[in-house]
Amino acid sequence: MSLARLLDDQTSRLDTLATLLEEERALLLTGQPDGRTLQRLADDKAHLHDLIESTEAKRAGIQQRLGYAPGPAGARQAAEDAECLPHWQATLDAARRVARLNTGNGHLLSVRMTHNQRTLDYIHRLADPDTYAADGRASLQSRRLDARA
Repeated sequence: MSLARLLDDQTSRLDTLATLLEEERALLLTGQPDGRTLQRLADDKAHLHDLIESTEAKRAGIQQRLGYAPGPAGARQAAEDAECLPHWQATLDAARRVARLNTGNGHLLSVRMTHNQRTLDYIHRLADPDTYAADGRASLQSRRLDARA
């Protein structure tokens, strides 16, 4: 398999992952995201991640066997020598896009988890308002639940 073909496959997988991340983002922005759909997306993302890692390991192995330095500088040189630098750049651009989307979704999840924890704390305070502090006063003591999956 040529380096250009390998890079095209990698870019295609990254683009598919970006599409899944965009779908996940849209769900996270709704008031009540569908858990089944989020689980399906998580499974699909994990599968793609495995394929991307496999392709990257193959590319890095070829790069090493051909005597190029490890890392991005060697990868760029290999792509340049194989006259497929535009393919390498497209792969890098797709990877950057995926990273941005993933970071954004991580922030959305963090905000949602914080909101959910505050809601649970509030519900617990309402359900058990007669908790007393060490000084004998009634306290609306916060009980934290681990709402992470």
